[in-house]
Amino acid sequence: MQLNNIKTNHPKKDKKRLGRGIGSGKGKTSGRGHKGQKSRSGVAIKSFEGGQMPLYRRLPKRGFKNFKNKNIVMLNLDNLQKIVEKKVSLPNNKINLANLIKSKIIKKKFKKIKLVASGNLKSKLEVEVNFISKSAKEKIEKLGGKVSLIK
Repeated sequence: MQLNNIKTNHPKKDKKRLGRGIGSGKGKTSGRGHKGQKSRSGVAIKSFEGGQMPLYRRLPKRGFKNFKNKNIVMLNLDNLQKIVEKKVSLPNNKINLANLIKSKIIKKKFKKIKLVASGNLKSKLEVEVNFISKSAKEKIEKLGGKVSLIK
């Protein structure tokens, strides 16, 4: 161990002490200049640009919150096939919102189900959904399954 390898627990503070005399380099007005709003204490001029249009007003508005969103979960046929393959116990072997929430496949926040036809289904199912695409309905009925729509 040598003196030049010893480390202190607290790093050097580069903060200058303001208003401690002319020799400190930050004496008298402490770098605030003379008079004016910014020389006083308790002043915060956030985003004020001297009369110029502020940045937050120059930039365009972005995005929106869809007021028609009613918490609809989108399921595709691949998802249904995975549920069948996992052998999740569903009451009455019916796939509907209550059963999916009870078996913790989807979250409680969802109020409706929409079934989309992406993917393939290999087994016969009984499904209760709010919305369904034509091709998904055809695929399920082709396998001998049953689709019922809830209003």
